[in-house]
Amino acid sequence: MSSPIFAQGHLRSNCFRLVSHTTLIVSVFASFGEAIAAPPPLTFGQAQQQAVARSRQLTAQDLAIAGSREMAVAAGQRPDPMLKAGIDNVPVSGADRYSLGGDFMTMRRLGISQELTRADKLQWRAARFEREAQKTEAQKDVVLAAIQRDTAIAWLERYYTEQMALLVAQQADQARREIDAAEAAYRGGRGTRADILAARSALLMLGDRASEIDRRVDVARVMLARWTGASGDQVLEGVPELDKIRLDSATLDTALAHHPQVAVLNRQQEVARADANLARANQRADWSVEVAFQQRGSAYSNMVSVGVSVPLQWDRAHRQDRELAARLATVDQVAAERDELLREHVAETRATVVEWESGKERVGRYERELIPLSGVRTGAVLASYRGGKATLTDVLAARRNETEVRLQAVQLRMDTARLWAKLNYLFPERANEGHRTMISKESK
Repeated sequence: MSSPIFAQGHLRSNCFRLVSHTTLIVSVFASFGEAIAAPPPLTFGQAQQQAVARSRQLTAQDLAIAGSREMAVAAGQRPDPMLKAGIDNVPVSGADRYSLGGDFMTMRRLGISQELTRADKLQWRAARFEREAQKTEAQKDVVLAAIQRDTAIAWLERYYTEQMALLVAQQADQARREIDAAEAAYRGGRGTRADILAARSALLMLGDRASEIDRRVDVARVMLARWTGASGDQVLEGVPELDKIRLDSATLDTALAHHPQVAVLNRQQEVARADANLARANQRADWSVEVAFQQRGSAYSNMVSVGVSVPLQWDRAHRQDRELAARLATVDQVAAERDELLREHVAETRATVVEWESGKERVGRYERELIPLSGVRTGAVLASYRGGKATLTDVLAARRNETEVRLQAVQLRMDTARLWAKLNYLFPERANEGHRTMISKESK
């Protein structure tokens, strides 16, 4: 028979096991609930995929392409035949007035006419809309590149502004500890009231900076949600490789000749050339053929008529020739605009590459020299303060300087990343295979 003491110990052991198991189950379910509630991280690539998938601009471009191709089919067909009906030569006086069968000249007429449009005109009418569809396809690449570029910029701006907010929050925590240290030193007779006020002033300044950065974070989250529809609570991860771009400076002129906006003007020139070819075809008139059956009174024979209509281009030099000259001038106009746009793109891109490379150099300088130096300076001033050779004001100034240097570094990274996005998405990403000359030698 077991003793009461052994029974009580056994009961306590069972209760302990039950409580432990219950606690474990509750913690597991709590962790599972948090995992379900927390949205998955949003990577850089996922953000761009979501932006492209939910874009209505791309849908509009697809619909415009489909519409132009439908019109190309319709424009390549001859005009519908014309059904004609009428009554000819009805007498309005005499004994047969208003009679439809009394006079031998009165006829009920039923006929059909067809314009015999030349084959080359039909070809160029259809080609004109097909060229329009191709132009819209080029415009779709412009839209796609803009979506990817703007989404990349929005993702990067939110990522770096959140880093700035985290940095200021860490500095605010440090400032609170410094207030506590100043108050403790004041109570111990080793500090002054001015040190406490200086520490509190530094915390207030950090609070103001935090409010300004929080506003920027909120704006960045709104802008990213505009493209992806993602919740602002999603954590960002998967920073792209910002030290390389898909452009090669040595072949920049050749690569930018295929830029989507330049391609749009190339397609626009083809549309203008199709209009010119159609105007040239219009210099030769189309004939129309008509066949009519004419029924007369029962005492007279019925008749059939056949006719041909030919437009008289009596002032061709001032009409058809002028129209052709205008269309040819439009072709040259678009070519000139394309050449000017290409020069502008080349100059702007070269300038952006210079700014991006300078930004990379400056970021490296901050990371290698300025940030470590500011940290060492803060440590030295703090050591002097602990040794009684520096004041708390000196420590706060060193802290502010270190915070400012770190914030400047993050801001510079964000500005450089923005330039990277502008350069890397001059072309839509899916067009990589078509632009092998753009690929940076560094990335091979």
